[in-house]
Amino acid sequence: MRSIVRRHFPTLFSTLLISWLLLSCSVTKFVPEEQYLLQKVKITTDDKTIDASALQPYIRQQANSKWFSLFKVPLATYSMAGVDTTKWINRTLKNIGEEPVLYDSLQAKLTRDDLIMAMQNMGYMNADVKVTSKRKGKKVSLVYELLPGIPFFIRSVKYDIQDKSIAKCIENDKAIHSYLNEGSRFSINDLDVERKRITQYLNDNGYYKFHKDHIVFTADTMKGSKMVDLTMHILPYRLTSDDPETDHPQYFVRNVEFVGGDDGNLHLRKSVLEENTWIEGSKPFSASLLQKTYNSFGKLPAVRFTSIKFNEVPDTTLLDCRVQVSMNKPNSISFQPEGTNTAGDLGAAASLTYENRNLFRGSETFSVQLRGAFEAITGLEGYQNQDYVEYSIETKLTFPRLLVPFVSKNYRRKSSASSELSISYNIQNRPEFHRQLFNTAWRYRWSDVVRHLSYRIDVLDLNYIYMPWISKTFKDDYLENASSRNAILRYNYEDLFIMKIGFSMAYNKGNHAFRFNMETAGNILQASSRLFGSKDNSRGQYTLFNIAYAQYVKGDVDYTHLLQIDRHNQIALHAGFGIAYPYGNSTVLPFEKRYFSGGANSVRGWSVRGLGPGSFKGSNGAIDFINQTGDVKIDLNAEWRTFLFWKINGALFVDAGNIWTLRNYKDQPGGQFKLDEFYKQFAVAYGAGFRLNFGYFILRFDMGMKAINPAYSSKKEHYAILHPKFSRDFSFHFAVGLPF
Repeated sequence: MRSIVRRHFPTLFSTLLISWLLLSCSVTKFVPEEQYLLQKVKITTDDKTIDASALQPYIRQQANSKWFSLFKVPLATYSMAGVDTTKWINRTLKNIGEEPVLYDSLQAKLTRDDLIMAMQNMGYMNADVKVTSKRKGKKVSLVYELLPGIPFFIRSVKYDIQDKSIAKCIENDKAIHSYLNEGSRFSINDLDVERKRITQYLNDNGYYKFHKDHIVFTADTMKGSKMVDLTMHILPYRLTSDDPETDHPQYFVRNVEFVGGDDGNLHLRKSVLEENTWIEGSKPFSASLLQKTYNSFGKLPAVRFTSIKFNEVPDTTLLDCRVQVSMNKPNSISFQPEGTNTAGDLGAAASLTYENRNLFRGSETFSVQLRGAFEAITGLEGYQNQDYVEYSIETKLTFPRLLVPFVSKNYRRKSSASSELSISYNIQNRPEFHRQLFNTAWRYRWSDVVRHLSYRIDVLDLNYIYMPWISKTFKDDYLENASSRNAILRYNYEDLFIMKIGFSMAYNKGNHAFRFNMETAGNILQASSRLFGSKDNSRGQYTLFNIAYAQYVKGDVDYTHLLQIDRHNQIALHAGFGIAYPYGNSTVLPFEKRYFSGGANSVRGWSVRGLGPGSFKGSNGAIDFINQTGDVKIDLNAEWRTFLFWKINGALFVDAGNIWTLRNYKDQPGGQFKLDEFYKQFAVAYGAGFRLNFGYFILRFDMGMKAINPAYSSKKEHYAILHPKFSRDFSFHFAVGLPF
């Protein structure tokens, strides 16, 4: 490695130096005389009680963006343009580049004022900001140094509330929920939070016309003291400036009325309307229940929008509620073509979907999807047909509520869940075999918006895999030939039942995403077989209708963390772990449940199913796709994402991981997971990628190179990064969406 670096370093260094000098000279070409290019902006502080990076959003003028936080390529691209805008090349370079950011002293002053105010809002009432500018040629760098000083603290909290009813409400609530406590840091932000909290609390208890401007604070301090005596005042109610001051009126709901949308008709059952309306007659007005009503109707697929209005009953404190529900078109048909690429075999697919969004007038969604696919298979010899054809039909019926017996109506209403029944039938005709899959499932989904959690329970998921035909060539070569029989392969080309239950949970908030999934299969059937004394087959397996069923347990965890460097640069860190164990009625996991490594969302130096298990190296390309599967999977990824120009983003990545088997299968030598060896079998890849980001979807192109290849023992091939070979180590991936 050192010899390679020593040999090429002078040339590489010279090239980078010349490029950098040329770019440095040209980037100020469009900077007018007596103006300066804003080269760098930095915010610092020596005070450890304040986080300077948290105040970055207050900087009004940022320097030009950098690729991977290093190179100002967009600015350099803009600077390469000529001054003649009639030429296409000049206009193009300016459009895809980035105009120089010119230093503006007024923006710097306003930034200083904003930073001071932000620190004062945090309780640093004597805060200051020192602005330092350094000029070099036609460039200027700015440093904002935060000088927060000593924060102020609350010595006492008093309340000035003349309205006795409101005073009683706040007295009952403040001890538990108040943000203002004696001894805590004084913060204007906390004052605003407290105003909003109390306003929300009163709005939820019938005070329909109360708003946060009715709450004001006075803060008294003694000279030289950092302690604050705080008083909260609640101003009395006044309808207009000419009216006398009174207590705030408390409103109650009298009636709730439902009306239709454009055509005036209500297309939902009355029970569904009432179930999704949290506003009730004879109860105090509540802003939170109003929002919950909007949210409930917003989740119904059949509803286009909802309008809720309150009308005051004259000379009373009563409100009449009018809920107007406008509906979507109930029926729709969509057609979607797509291209496919399976391990280099190109093909096409198309789907036709019919959807009814209000099947039983309860916003139930019923859909039927027909799909067909064709793929031209290459590299197969000895088979009459060389094409892959697939047909499928899938029906789904989704109820926008929790359908569970023996559960109260109130709990079902609060659960924010949906129930789904699905049935599908799939036919796959390949040159080697024909496979048919039947699936039916009943599952629940629900979400906890406050905690940013979503859940899914597969109460029952039944799969039946039927193999009506297997090519004689395939049978003779791999299933029945004594010298090349493969236990894993044979198991996955037999009829099979999979009856599973499962649970999954996902957490997604800000820069953190976590997913957990757990499923198990065959336990109910195993217990039934033993209970009723069923006989096993010649392989010692219990059967259902003379068909063996799978038995296993499987669990996965997945975590992604995003580190935001600046507005154009981000580092994504990802870790995934999965393990599945076949037992009881199974010695091998079903193919659909086995793990594979490599591909666009895994270790990107390898193609899909091209890596592992362990140090296993495929020797027979026709069946390696099933040999290169396992029971354990580890994925570790780091990716630096940066904005390039227009809608194009770039990425540099490093991936590591592999798969392993829990049992020692003779057809997968070197593939078993062993505590003293698995870490030596990690595959490592590196590479770069481009992403076309259109907002609603992302097209991704990733180019990966093998760095460490566990399939080889010789140093030259094992450490591929030291001895790269493009034909052996390169892999290209095209995908939709980000890898993690």
